[in-house]
Amino acid sequence: MPRTPLLSITAAVGQFRPARNQYLAVDVEPEMCASPSLSLHVLGKATFLYQLASNTRRPFASSLPRISIILTGKRRSCVNMAFERLIRFKTDDGKTLYGNLTKEVPTLEIEGTKVEVLDGDIESGFKKTGNEATVSKLLAPLPRTNIFMCVGLNYKHHATEAKLQIPTNPAIFTKPPNALAGPLDDISIHPDCQSMLDYEGELTVVIGRDAKNVKAADALSYVLGYTVGNDVSARNFQLPVSVCGGQFGYAKSFDSFAPIGPAIVSTSLIPDPQKLEYTTKVNGEVRQQTGTDDMIYTVAQIIEHLTRGTTLKAGTVIMTGTPSGVGLFREPKGFLKDGDTVEITVEGIGSLVNKMKFE
Repeated sequence: MPRTPLLSITAAVGQFRPARNQYLAVDVEPEMCASPSLSLHVLGKATFLYQLASNTRRPFASSLPRISIILTGKRRSCVNMAFERLIRFKTDDGKTLYGNLTKEVPTLEIEGTKVEVLDGDIESGFKKTGNEATVSKLLAPLPRTNIFMCVGLNYKHHATEAKLQIPTNPAIFTKPPNALAGPLDDISIHPDCQSMLDYEGELTVVIGRDAKNVKAADALSYVLGYTVGNDVSARNFQLPVSVCGGQFGYAKSFDSFAPIGPAIVSTSLIPDPQKLEYTTKVNGEVRQQTGTDDMIYTVAQIIEHLTRGTTLKAGTVIMTGTPSGVGLFREPKGFLKDGDTVEITVEGIGSLVNKMKFE
């Protein structure tokens, strides 16, 4: 991208007259630690120059020649794209770091791989450090999330196998922060959750900046990236005839019941989340195999629904629903047993590989 001198930047910002869905996109070189707030906003000239100075973390005069801007009528990602495939990992000396995988690597081969080291976080953005490190232990790509927002009954064929009507709005439930687990973690299963333990492979979305009252047309610009999730479910608590009268949230909210990973893949690599194939295997046997084009509500429609009058904070994780093939509706039933390994693979992202460990 060509660099633009101060005079051109000032003139361009002053002359830009945005129409609906047009944006001024400001791209800052990674080492300057640009805030994600600069990546996609239409700003007045004074505000633009002020934020430009305050977010580059360098003297104003020396920073400006290194800035380039784009005036465009196309929607662009809202977030700093210093990464392609964001991972989080431990090194041999115990440090926890963020890294960038420049190509897709099988999950079981990521440990031992040398990756680019990134500095930053979701709120402030990421920048390349110029250093590399070897992955000793692969972790969940997020250290925490404030909440998991989850969608039930969001695949046509899943609704058919469940013999349920298509919902008129996305069916929403939540998982708490402690449900988070990593892509290679064993999932510890409490004795009361073992009798009807089930898997649900899901395309999972990570929000990149605070979002409220977002329209579907703009929704994907709020996405940091996509990852793989397993909505682990204790059906004995979920079903209407269950021991607690049927509670989606409780049945799915136990510790480690939301493993995600292996990476958060940039929206630049996945421009259309409705064109992905994925599979779920249990001990190598294919249980779920579908495309995200079978979704009832698209990722963009889900974000619009979830942000209606509600703020989704940066780092919020959205599980977008599971396709047909869950253990509950198989004949014979396909519930998970102690030691079973669930592998969920989404095209272009990678795989979760989690073993169920009964307490």
